[in-house]
Amino acid sequence: MVADVADPALTGRYDAVFAFEMLHDLAHPVAALRTARRITGGPIVIMDERADEAFSPDADPMQRFLYAASVLHCLPVGRCEPDSAATGTVLRPDLLRRYAAEAGFAGVTVLPIEHEMFRFYLLER
Repeated sequence: MVADVADPALTGRYDAVFAFEMLHDLAHPVAALRTARRITGGPIVIMDERADEAFSPDADPMQRFLYAASVLHCLPVGRCEPDSAATGTVLRPDLLRRYAAEAGFAGVTVLPIEHEMFRFYLLER
């Protein structure tokens, strides 16, 4: 089955939702999070790039790579639909918290999983 995760007509009931390294690519990430919230009563785990908490002009090589990937691929892909959020690769924790709140979640927990490239989040109901 192929479906648009942001489609409010998406149906089904699932035990859990995992969104690994894709939320930043979506034109409508809040709609996707709303769908995830609606189709499961279980955990919703997001894994996305470990972007720094804030922009820094003297960013390390990983942050520079994330910006390059964003400009060359993720941002153009995410802008393919009207009214795009245009997030791009640099999905900072505060932005994910804002998206989650707009989708009806009570909060976001950064999970204690250490990885040099990815950060893991649990969305709270």
